[in-house]
Parts: sequence; structure tokens; C-alpha cells
Amino acid sequence: MAEFRPGDAEQTAFLEQLLDARLLIDSGVPGVYGRGEDFERVRWAFDGKVSEAAAVDEPERLAFPPVLPKRRIEEIGYLKSFPHLAGTIFCFEGDEEQATEQEGKAERHEDWSEYQSQTELCLTPAACYPVYPAIAARGKLAAGGVMVDAGGSYVFRHEPSGDPARLQIFHQREIVRIGEPDTVAEWRDAWRDRSVELLRSVGLDANFDVANDPFFGRTGRLLARSQRAQALKFEILVQIAGPEPTAVASFNYHQDHFTSVYGIEMDAEETTAHTACLGFGLERITLALLHEHGLELDAWPAPVRTELGLG
Repeated sequence: MAEFRPGDAEQTAFLEQLLDARLLIDSGVPGVYGRGEDFERVRWAFDGKVSEAAAVDEPERLAFPPVLPKRRIEEIGYLKSFPHLAGTIFCFEGDEEQATEQEGKAERHEDWSEYQSQTELCLTPAACYPVYPAIAARGKLAAGGVMVDAGGSYVFRHEPSGDPARLQIFHQREIVRIGEPDTVAEWRDAWRDRSVELLRSVGLDANFDVANDPFFGRTGRLLARSQRAQALKFEILVQIAGPEPTAVASFNYHQDHFTSVYGIEMDAEETTAHTACLGFGLERITLALLHEHGLELDAWPAPVRTELGLG
């Protein structure tokens, strides 16, 4: 069972305010909430700002469901790096007697997992993961490569918490760049700076810093140090609730990790394809805006409302 991280006093108080205002709707499971109308208005408004910012690059728009074949996370080594975050899908495949036994245990709120079998699906942990095999299936890439806007689909990470900004299931607006190493690295750095300005334009005190992914175990600590040393990951940090700023966007340079797994190549000889991605945590940004400007949208500063198109 994943370790539950209780929120601190400020995080707990903010969560209670969000629930009382019906901006979030309690499900009974930490980190899993319904969203009220005003919460969704803000989320969609900022998502629209990302679309406007990305339009100049004319990315290809692709959309994928919030599940993917489990072989995908097997191929990329996700279970080696993040076994604590993965969510797989199990379903019932038994007979009538087993169905009755399962129902009885479920009615008594007992463990009925013995009647479930693993399917070929898992919950998507990062919105960029379906992009790489989809692009690989097209063959070699022309000079300049490709940029894909994978939209703001739901992703899942199993880390229950009392911090309202640490959700188990949330929308990740992901854009992926695949191409020559210099092209990809320059794109990531340009979007990092563009994203800071985008967040500041809606009244958030946003700053970026070098970061690392939450790799698992002893080997993971080595990977984290290497990732930081090479500055392969940046995060944009904003104050939400709690003692430290929270990452609301991340920018990862994968080098040839995904291209080597899926055989993505450039048309030009001896040119290695690299990948990078950027991801906006749309719920975290919404929470940051609510924390900064208040829970009543009508009382937000007029320039912020105008910038987001909230009227």
C-alpha cells in the first residue's frame, strides 16, 4: 500500500476551504476529487492560454485515452524507475459462483482482489507516453522532426496525500518535441521561458529551477543525481499551500531514451533523434490561482480575469 502523506496545517485548511466552497468534491479517497463549475472554468481558461501560446509553433494535435497497453510501461522501464506510482487495471473473469463470493466480500467491505485478474491495460502515468510509439509507426522523420500537442488528458500516479495539490488523478497538458538534439534542447529551453511568462501573466509568482523525477530506490537516487547534474529536468515553481513552492509545470529532456526504445530515427544519415516534453499540471495551476486570487472568481483582479477570458 502506498504511504499516505498527510498535509500540513495550511494545506489541510486550504483543502477544507475548497471543499466548503464546492470547488472540489470529496470522493472519500485522498487525492481523488470531483471539480465544481468554477474550478473547471479556471482550468479550461488556462488550458486555452496554453493553446494560444502553442499555436505559433503549429503542433500536430493528437488525443489519447487515459489508459494504455501495459506493455508500453514495460518497454520504457517505468516499473524500474517508478513502481510506486504505477496503476494497473484488473477485472473479473470468473464464474457465477466466484461472482457471488466476490459480491459478498464487497458488501462486507472485505478484500475481494483474489477474484480479479490483471488486464492488458494500465492507467496512463504521463500524457506523452502514447506519442512515441505513434510517431515511430510513421517511419523516419524529415529534417526538423515533429511537435505533438497531446492535449490535457487525465493521468494517474499512486501517491495519496492530504495536500490538495498532490492529486492521484489529474489533467496533464503535454507537448512533445522530437527531432535533432540541438533542435529539441533549444525548444525545451524556449518553452521553459515562455511558460514562466505565461504563468506570470495571470498573476502568479513563477520561477524555474533544476529538478529531478521521483525515481524509486537506491538506483533511483543515482538517476536523480545524474538528471540534476545534466540539467535534464526543469520545473516551474509556484506557491500554493504549505511551506515550499509547488511544481506546476515540468520540462524534460529525454535525450535518446524513447527514440532508442521505439526506433525513432531521422531521415538524415548519422543523425540521432532526441525527445523532450513539457507538461502543465492544470489542477495545480488552478489551485495556485485560487490560492493567490481567492475562491470567488468575481473578486479576482480585473487584469487576471481579462487575461483568462473569465469576463
